[in-house]
Order: sequence, then C-alpha cells, then structure tokens
Amino acid sequence: MTAEIKNDLTRPYPITEAQVAFFRENGYIKLSHVLSPDSIRYLDDTITQEVHRLNTQHLPLDQRDTYGKAFLQIMNIWIQSGPVREIVFSERLAKIAADLLEVDGVRLYHDQALYKEAGGGQTPWHADQYYWPLATDRTVTVWIPLQETPLPMGPLEFSAGSNHLSTGRDLKIGDESQQVLENALHDHGYAHVIEPFSLGEVSYHMGWLYHRAGANQTDRMRKVMTMIYMDKDMVLKEPENPNQVNDWNTWCPGARVGEIIHTARNPILFEN
Repeated sequence: MTAEIKNDLTRPYPITEAQVAFFRENGYIKLSHVLSPDSIRYLDDTITQEVHRLNTQHLPLDQRDTYGKAFLQIMNIWIQSGPVREIVFSERLAKIAADLLEVDGVRLYHDQALYKEAGGGQTPWHADQYYWPLATDRTVTVWIPLQETPLPMGPLEFSAGSNHLSTGRDLKIGDESQQVLENALHDHGYAHVIEPFSLGEVSYHMGWLYHRAGANQTDRMRKVMTMIYMDKDMVLKEPENPNQVNDWNTWCPGARVGEIIHTARNPILFEN
C-alpha cells in the first residue's frame, strides 16, 4: 500500500448535518468520491486475489439455489490477509459510520466480499439484521463497489425509510423474503431507489433497512467489498433464531449475552 492510498483510507471524509439527517430518515446514503480511483484499483487487486484464493463455491450457476446464484460471499478476510486488514481497518470509512450512526465510536462486526458473477441472479429483498444477535439498531454496512457499477451489473437498491418497518423481520434472505417484502414495501409506499454507482462512490445502509440487487446482466464480475460496523458499546442480545446463534459463534465468539461485545474479532475501528 502506497503512502497516498494509506492517506486516502485514513484522512477524514466530511459528513454534513444534512447528510446525517438524510441517513436518519431514509436508513441509507450514497456518498461520492469517498475513495480515489487509485485506491479503488488497489482494493480491487488486493481483495480479488483473496476472493479467488478463499472461494469454495465451484458449482455452476444453474445448480445453485437463489442465494447461491446471487453472489460469491467471502467473509472475515481481514483475519487471513494483512493487506486486507489494512483496508478493513480504514479509519476514514469507520468514522463515516460513526458519524452517520451518531455514536462515539464503532466496532467491526465482520467484513465480507460480495462478488456477483456474470449472469449471477438477483439478490432478494432482505434486512441484514435478521442474522445479527445485536441489541440495538446502531449498525451500518458500507458497500464499496470495486468498479463503476451501471444498472445492468446489479448495483445495490434501497427501500428508503424501510428500516422503520417491522414487517418481514423474521425472514431470512431467499425467495420468500423477496415475495413478501416486494408486496409489503409497495403497500407501505416506500420509495424504491435504483441508481448506478460511479467509481469511488460508496453507500452506507442500516441493518434493518430493506435492500436488494438485480441480476448481473453483463459479461463481467460485479465486485464489491463490505464492512459491517456496530456501536462500540453494542450489547449481545439473546439470539432469536438459529442464524443469530450461528453469527454469535462465528463473528463474536466469547461474547456474553447482556454484555458489550468486546472480543478480539470485534475491534474498535474508530472512536472520538
């Protein structure tokens, strides 16, 4: 990593009061020019190398279920790669998360690369926090496309303000969540936001915000890196479904119900 790229991942990105208010109301925000083209190229080279090394999904697309067709998913790469650790520990990206959540600091929940193959299917409507045994809604994911992402490539789509909707919070991602939430979000009148991402543009969305992505209709991989942040004082709650039990054991092993999640897997990435 060059000094210029390291500086790009470290120096603060100014967040305005208007942007915080937008995020508070809508549960998501897109931010332009968060990372330079050189930084994006570095992230692409570094993370893609690890995705190819760590990927265990080798079934043809037509032999996978809906979830499997949506993307290749590689998690907690930071534990297995020093260069990826430097990216995941970006103070610039973590401070944006803290500013948007209006908290004093954030911890890492986990990272994950989401690579939608050429011809890869849709990502159904879902809310990430269904999977997380976390006591509050002070959670946010940064979604970092590693290339320009036009509509045919399947960029992230948002149901603005739907983090305030309780319907569907008991649904894991899949065909059922797509059908139920498609109807519920339409019936409640939430705006469906579908926009391309330019190079260096990233988005942040809350854990309970409903979101999806279309199929990748191009002949290129849609490469995305994400980090999930939580309030540095986040408490582990009693799991409400088997997926939350699995997440507890996988992403915050050793954490105790009713106590702050301060394990070695959940370092503080920024605090004021």
